[in-house]
Amino acid sequence: MSGQFATLEIYKSGDVTVIGFGGREVLDQINIGACREQISALVKRDNIKTIAFELTGVQLIPSGMLGLMASLRDLGVTVQIFNPSDDVREVLEITKLNQLFEIHEV
Repeated sequence: MSGQFATLEIYKSGDVTVIGFGGREVLDQINIGACREQISALVKRDNIKTIAFELTGVQLIPSGMLGLMASLRDLGVTVQIFNPSDDVREVLEITKLNQLFEIHEV
C-alpha cells in the first residue's frame, strides 16, 4: 500500500504502517481534521496495530498533530516516533508524550 493522503506519505514496512511528512520542517500547513479522518479510516480498514511517524527533518509539530498521535492509542494502536529533532524531542518530554510513544533514532 502506498499513497498520499492530504500532506501525508503513507506506506507499509512489514506489520508497521509508516507515516511521513515529505521532508517538511514545519507541519503548519497540515489539515489535522482531514489527517485524523484519514488515519482513523486506515486503522479501521486495515486493522493497523502499529503506526510509525517518520519525523526526519521536522523541526516543529503542531499541538493538534500531537493530540492526533496520542488519540491513536484509544484505537488500540502502538505509536512509534522515528528521528525526532531536538526541538520535537523536547516537546515530547515536556508534554510527557515520550512516555506514551516509542521513540527511535535510525
